[in-house]
Amino acid sequence: MSELLNPWDAPITSICCIGAGYVGGPTMAVIAQKCPHIKVTIVDVNAQRIAAWNGDDLDALPVYEPGLKDVIRATRGKNLFFSTGIEQAIREAQMIFIAVNTPTKTYGVGKGMAADLKYIELCARQIAKVANGNKIVVEKSTLPVRTAESLKIILESESTTHRFKILSNPEFLAEGTAVNDLHHPDRVLIGGDSDAEGQKAIQALVAIYANWVPREKILTTNVWSSELSKLVGNAFLAQRISSINAISALCEKTEADVDEVAGAIGMDSRIGPKFLKSSVGFGGSCFQKDILNLVYLCRHFNLPEVANYWEQVILINDYQKKRFAQQIVESLFNTVSGKKIAFLGWAFKKDTNDTRESAAIYVAYELLKETAEIHIYDPKVSKEQIEKDITYLLHQKGHDETVASFLKQIHVYDEPYSALNQSHAIAVLTEWDVFTTLDWTTVYQNMHKPAFVFDGRNILDAPALQKIGFEVKSIGRKN
Repeated sequence: MSELLNPWDAPITSICCIGAGYVGGPTMAVIAQKCPHIKVTIVDVNAQRIAAWNGDDLDALPVYEPGLKDVIRATRGKNLFFSTGIEQAIREAQMIFIAVNTPTKTYGVGKGMAADLKYIELCARQIAKVANGNKIVVEKSTLPVRTAESLKIILESESTTHRFKILSNPEFLAEGTAVNDLHHPDRVLIGGDSDAEGQKAIQALVAIYANWVPREKILTTNVWSSELSKLVGNAFLAQRISSINAISALCEKTEADVDEVAGAIGMDSRIGPKFLKSSVGFGGSCFQKDILNLVYLCRHFNLPEVANYWEQVILINDYQKKRFAQQIVESLFNTVSGKKIAFLGWAFKKDTNDTRESAAIYVAYELLKETAEIHIYDPKVSKEQIEKDITYLLHQKGHDETVASFLKQIHVYDEPYSALNQSHAIAVLTEWDVFTTLDWTTVYQNMHKPAFVFDGRNILDAPALQKIGFEVKSIGRKN
């Protein structure tokens, strides 16, 4: 093949992204928006998901993110395309992003900790099989360190006629602010090989981001540092949340207020105020998965003390969720059997419809075991997704026989007041702004007494609710 056809020797004009989920969809949409000269094609084997991305109703996109539908409206059909034609998109693209799911393994070696890379491997084999020339392959999914080496081995073994340069370009998006994060990133990290072609491949990707990201915010490293930086970044953020949540338990036993403690230590410039908001626990697709992956890697490389340190972050998070559920049971006179417990929120945080590892799932599980009736309202999460979450958790815990009975205890509503009506207690599990503006006087009048509110996000005005008559239980405050 002529050297001029190498994608690392020519400006990139065609990109393919395999995976149309929370990472691939928004990231590629913003690249298309900022790079109108580049054709961006997002492909996925899930035809229903692709149909939703192509649908006329932009409120029904597979991913809910503030501002995303405006980006889609401005780019779709112009230089942004969604398709199930994976092979054609691979052939046309000079640069291929891999943004498929990398869940925690549920089987075999590393079960419960290691990342499951079967979808990554399938992508690599498909790229090698159908590629019609040399390609730049970009890891966008969160992957364990040294995965690029495995990708390279697979690609070169499957294809003897073409060459591939592997880059690591981890995402640092916060769900709920993903579009803004993409428009104004703290940094863009790109890792690649140190040889001449590897450096050219890095610069090809740098040139794409440089269309809107200041050069000083685009960092280049070796591929291993880039891969590890993603895991470490999420581990540090989760560590801060578990740290303040651990202190919240102590605050509840004393006269301290966790928000006041967080405010005081957050003013220390060495610490800073971010990720010091105590809550019922962190969730999402990354924190737990990435820390477990980090723990697995440390044990694999015979670093048990390091592994134990990071595993404690997960253990504190599990403790916080279980502690919250136990407080509900204890406050309701040590039994919630047959009682109506209303959940405000199911998504793991506001401004997203993502429910992966949401604290609400685990709190619900603990209460369902106590035979409570769970009544749920979330403005962006469907009944189908809630039932899927519970079913998956029961499967993971080996309780398949209880799925049918547990699902009968779950009731989902499309407006909040029906969920709250005649409830014995209310648990705030997601910090949606709308929950602060409810008519709480009416809610109180229509509840069983004493009327309990368990604010798992500390978003409600506790004194005002207490004045109405509620028994309010907050995180990190003596109740």
